[in-house]
Amino acid sequence: MKRFLSLFVCSLAALTASSHNIYTIYPTPQNQYGFERTASFTPQVNIVVESEIDQTTIDRAVQVLTDHGFKANVSKTIAKSGSNLLLGVAGSKGTVDRLVTSLGLDRSVFALDEKYDRHLLTLTDNGRGAAQVVILGEHTDAVFYGLASLEQMLDQGTTDMQCVLIEDYADTRYRGVIEGYYGVPYTAEVTKDLFRFMARFKMNTYMYGAKSDEYHSRYWSEPYPTEITEHQKRIGFLTQDMMREITDVAHATKVNFIWAIHPGRAFAKADNEKVLNKIMDKFESMYSLGVRQFGVFVDDVGVPTEVEEMEICARNLDQLQKMIDKRWNSTNAPAADQVKPLHYVPQLYCYSWSTPEGTKNFFNSLSKTDPKIEIYITGRNVWSVPSNEDISHITQYLGRNVSWWWNYACNDADFTKLFIMDMYTNFRDESHIDNLARLESSLSGVNTIIINPMQQGAASKIPLFSVADYTWNSDAFNNDKSWEASLPAVVGKERAVALRKAAPYLRYFDSDGLTYLFERYKLSIKRGKPDHQALLKELREIHAACVELKKMKDSNDESDRLFYGDIRPWLLKLEAMTSEAVALFEGKTPPTVDYVNNPDFQFETLNGMGEHISLKVMTAEPSNECLPELLKWLHEQEVIP
Repeated sequence: MKRFLSLFVCSLAALTASSHNIYTIYPTPQNQYGFERTASFTPQVNIVVESEIDQTTIDRAVQVLTDHGFKANVSKTIAKSGSNLLLGVAGSKGTVDRLVTSLGLDRSVFALDEKYDRHLLTLTDNGRGAAQVVILGEHTDAVFYGLASLEQMLDQGTTDMQCVLIEDYADTRYRGVIEGYYGVPYTAEVTKDLFRFMARFKMNTYMYGAKSDEYHSRYWSEPYPTEITEHQKRIGFLTQDMMREITDVAHATKVNFIWAIHPGRAFAKADNEKVLNKIMDKFESMYSLGVRQFGVFVDDVGVPTEVEEMEICARNLDQLQKMIDKRWNSTNAPAADQVKPLHYVPQLYCYSWSTPEGTKNFFNSLSKTDPKIEIYITGRNVWSVPSNEDISHITQYLGRNVSWWWNYACNDADFTKLFIMDMYTNFRDESHIDNLARLESSLSGVNTIIINPMQQGAASKIPLFSVADYTWNSDAFNNDKSWEASLPAVVGKERAVALRKAAPYLRYFDSDGLTYLFERYKLSIKRGKPDHQALLKELREIHAACVELKKMKDSNDESDRLFYGDIRPWLLKLEAMTSEAVALFEGKTPPTVDYVNNPDFQFETLNGMGEHISLKVMTAEPSNECLPELLKWLHEQEVIP
């Protein structure tokens, strides 16, 4: 230890720090300090862990190293030669904590208020060029997020790596997804894949409250079935075994999987001990499947106007939390067996639905509940973008921080559309979001920001990536850079170029590209100098991108196959339309395609909640502003100019 420490100290002492981005890491770290020295990882890496580091974090460390070709050895002592990865908790007085003290590293990051998952990461060498990594977190979860940074650093190379010190933390405590849209719930495979994606990009919260899941709403008091049909599986039905698989992956990725119940108006009744007991019975059932956190939804069942009814809901909520604590959170209960605080979506989640006095009374009533319960809002409107104005308007009555259910990039009001562009383009495309909305550089008074995304869970990784970036480091968020970085993060570097070309046309609105080229072509005709080369080139490139993305169907990577499954109707229709347009420009006779009723371009969706859930078949609408008109125009021409 002493020899290692002397080498480590000498190594750091010889470095000259500079403050800039040394490694490309997402979410964007708070601070990176690079040093004029490099280090390389040896084939075997020794992992040193303190007693406070849990097995899930240890397993993640081993995974990160083995995925990059290293042999990982877990130990309690520092290797004198070769590379070490040291994982510890600040203030533990353990091996890593003492090492950081001996190195004289600045610990001020751990004293920051209202910052979360705080940690330090250093990469240096042992004096002989072998990489040494220290991750010190405020708790084991913070170390887990530090490993996400290390993983992305290793993606950029494992030899001659520039030495660095990273000080990092999240601006928002709870970050992730709320599956609360009207539509087909995600399959178990999609949900588990999302958890792994969330772990890679430091998200920690997933609330499940799919409106069209009958066992969330209509049959809220009944246990999940043990068997379902293949068709039910395709449209998001879940069995008990599937739910257990989901919670297993959630625990392995440190994603808090919050299963929410929707008892509807029954929750607002006085003296409803019977209803609360039914809820607890369902919670018991879900607990046996691995769930360790619960939510209660009473949204979309009518907003109470009488203070008495508001008070009843608040009392029932508070009583339910007491019942949970009594059942699972005794002083002697192991941490893994305890249940975390409730998350609650009230009737008045959108405060424009009530009068100023009604809003005040409503949230005043909830202010009397256990302060650890998370209370959700969507802001002034259902589709509002998180803002300090809306947050402060509610916190003045609630008396504590709120949580934000963000309907983004939700397409349950635009089923036939995909929202896979950058955030501000998506704002412009979504029919209910303020086109001019922009994210604030910092938010205060909010504990949670979780997005309610598209019915297409794998494709929702694209907008989710940028939300992860924003909620981790709001001030550094760059809309365009974040979106560009999301593409290789979702489909890999090889296909990112193809997705970059196709994405603007997989969306409904395509006026930024094809419409401009089409109008320019028609203008060239009017001027007597027809020139369709730029338009034809774009059509060929879009078509080639579609062909490339279709290969994901047969990929060995499950994430690729899931992504393809999500975008398939849009991708195949875009491929067919561009193929037809190119053929017409080339003087060929393309086959006739039914763009409305072709099953290749269709998908199933569910609508409604509770007893009013219906199944529909809909047709995807990619590139709908220009391509249909362009094809119609081309067919009308006797000769293509």
